[in-house]
Amino acid sequence: MKKLLFLFLWFAGLHMYAQDSAYKPGEHFKFKIHYGIFNAGYATLDLQTDVFKGKNLYHAIGKGWTTGVSRWFMNVDDLYESYFDSYNRPYRFIRKIDEGGYTLDKELHFDHNNRKVLVINKEKNTAETYSVPQKIHDMVSVFYYLRNYDTSQLKPGDEIRVDMFFDEEVYPFKLKFLGKDVLRTSVGKIHSLKFRPIVQSGRIFKEDESLTIWVSDDANKMPLLIKAKLLVGSLKASLIEYRGLKYPVNFKS
Repeated sequence: MKKLLFLFLWFAGLHMYAQDSAYKPGEHFKFKIHYGIFNAGYATLDLQTDVFKGKNLYHAIGKGWTTGVSRWFMNVDDLYESYFDSYNRPYRFIRKIDEGGYTLDKELHFDHNNRKVLVINKEKNTAETYSVPQKIHDMVSVFYYLRNYDTSQLKPGDEIRVDMFFDEEVYPFKLKFLGKDVLRTSVGKIHSLKFRPIVQSGRIFKEDESLTIWVSDDANKMPLLIKAKLLVGSLKASLIEYRGLKYPVNFKS
């Protein structure tokens, strides 16, 4: 369950928003998390609008928590927030987690003009600045960037590459396209696209290709299912609830 929301984050009408974006304010997703055969917890991801330093931005809020018996082994209470513009450029990122006694409370401020990120550690009362590439994302904004990615020309084996700032370093994130699928979910059978993020093995995941992600094969690119092989056991996150989508879902008839 550690870094629970990272698994996701490895997934109009107003002039301040891009007209061809895959999402709109008011969007809501809820996922059920299984560790092996056990129901381990839930995660939600909500999108709204907000103002930060005079800028009208999207504000994504991700939460994850354990439930039932899982809380006896590891009590997880995670919060991730990202403020980003219509080009998916992040301006503020909040990561506040409590995972079995391991706590973290950090806030990131992105300066795209100077290619810098200010990392504020509220627990240690420190602030450090890091240099980053021009097109950089946080753990949440990268999910919305990838949903806007044009997948119409992708062929199995093709890779999408993007830089993400994570744990005080630039992480070269790669997403391999595996092909199309029809996925049976709790909300119906949905035409989907199947991807495999290339993750770092040895810390959490069993191997570099331990993650598989399914998103809807439509203009929403709605996250449907994530499966992960961990060093110990396996994890699965399944969509169980959604609302506020911008486009119709491509259900299988």
